[in-house]
Amino acid sequence: MPAYVIADVTIHNPQLYEEYRKLTPGSIAPFGGKFIVRGGATETMEGNWNPGRVVILEFESVEKAKAWWNSEIYAPAKAIRQQASYTNMLIVEGVKSV
Repeated sequence: MPAYVIADVTIHNPQLYEEYRKLTPGSIAPFGGKFIVRGGATETMEGNWNPGRVVILEFESVEKAKAWWNSEIYAPAKAIRQQASYTNMLIVEGVKSV
């Protein structure tokens, strides 16, 4: 079953965050991940959610998503992201295509 990593990122150091953006694609590829959304324009349709930068990654399973997040290959990028921004992030299971 597919899994999605959804992040709402508030960037406080744009120059440092740019380094993170350069490193991330190479870290998700070995885990079969791909970007679905990567910081595009947002519009709140209900509620009072005012997201920063929204990112959605797709993986083939929750296990693959967690393996990426906990991997040594992602660790350097993750450390940069954590220095350059504040992030709310979650993993959600998708539905099987019929």
